[in-house]
Amino acid sequence: MTVAKRYVYLDPDGCGGGWMFVIVAAPTGVIYQSQCGGHACAQYEQEGYLVPLYGTDLDADLNKIFVGELKGWGMRGQEWSTGVLDRLRTAVDDLAVYGSGAHEDLYPPSLVLDESRLTEAAEAWIPVLTPDGPGVLVWENSD
Repeated sequence: MTVAKRYVYLDPDGCGGGWMFVIVAAPTGVIYQSQCGGHACAQYEQEGYLVPLYGTDLDADLNKIFVGELKGWGMRGQEWSTGVLDRLRTAVDDLAVYGSGAHEDLYPPSLVLDESRLTEAAEAWIPVLTPDGPGVLVWENSD
């Protein structure tokens, strides 16, 4: 029996404000879509399950990169300078994932930038490695 795919649009009206999630890739039948790429307003999607990230101003360092330095044009396929890539690694590494990984862990694990999929990266859509496998870090697009 084939199960129909279900689509979930993250922040469909752009009024979400302050949210950040990881979509962990998994064959769930649920496909999450999000507007990404800064001014490009591209729609990307990932099948999997959603893990919310908790805290305030979680996107501050990422917005310094994509909104500030890249002027809102953070799109797939761009060349990453060493300095920007280092800041992107650090910004991703600073994000902890609660509710993912081993229950006996004393501290929530950090995300890791998945550099093998760096060509997929865009503003508000960063490929990451989670304790549960590959995923995508998403947050409100700045457009």
